[in-house]
Amino acid sequence: MLKIRRIIPPEKIRLLIFDLDGTLVDSRLDLANSINAMLRHFHRAELPCEVIANYIGDGAPMLVRRSLGDPDDERFFKEAMRFFLDWYREHKLDNTYVYPGIFEALDRLRVAANGAERKLAVLSNKPVNPSRAIVEALGLGKYFFQVYGGNSFPTKKPDPFGALQLAGEAGVLPDQTVVIGDSHNDVLTARNAAMWSLGLSYGLAPQSLVMTPPDVLVDTPEEIPLIFEPGAETVAGGGQNDDVEPPSPS
Repeated sequence: MLKIRRIIPPEKIRLLIFDLDGTLVDSRLDLANSINAMLRHFHRAELPCEVIANYIGDGAPMLVRRSLGDPDDERFFKEAMRFFLDWYREHKLDNTYVYPGIFEALDRLRVAANGAERKLAVLSNKPVNPSRAIVEALGLGKYFFQVYGGNSFPTKKPDPFGALQLAGEAGVLPDQTVVIGDSHNDVLTARNAAMWSLGLSYGLAPQSLVMTPPDVLVDTPEEIPLIFEPGAETVAGGGQNDDVEPPSPS
């Protein structure tokens, strides 16, 4: 079911910026297996997949730090980080898959109702090389004009740098852009860049969207295109706020 706090004007939107993990693909098992391989290697207790999933979203360094209990030994952390990245590089596609409905949604999103073409991009906090490798290997590459990762810029989400860079490359304004993702980082990125936000409750961190609600929340990939088609507010039963001004930067 669509939940609208602020109606996104579909006729105005020219760029959609997608998160990767928990948004386009379910990668939790491969990430969890790679973390547990690292923990076993260093004689640490393995963690349940559900616990590791809660650590995902702020980039590989934070994922490793949280899984290790935030170690003080920086040399040990760097060794663990290297082991994790090496393992994940080899196993990132063992179980990762595109969420059902994503391909169909992307096909519908590329062209607006008025026939204008929209640009799509990926901005992930995952390192850029595995991000691009996953996008290409799973057949998503044709949809996106650019894929950036957590090490593509000096800062990661929720800093707006990457989102604003993509808007500049696409030749659009922030208020013509929507950031789409499953966590508070995506919502905060949109707010910090004065862009619109669309949250996804089916992803890896839906609990974080409770305290940081997006402009629009959807439950399935099939619902994403509805937001960018005429009458979205009717489908959702109306929004709490019919103001169509984008949020100001936080």
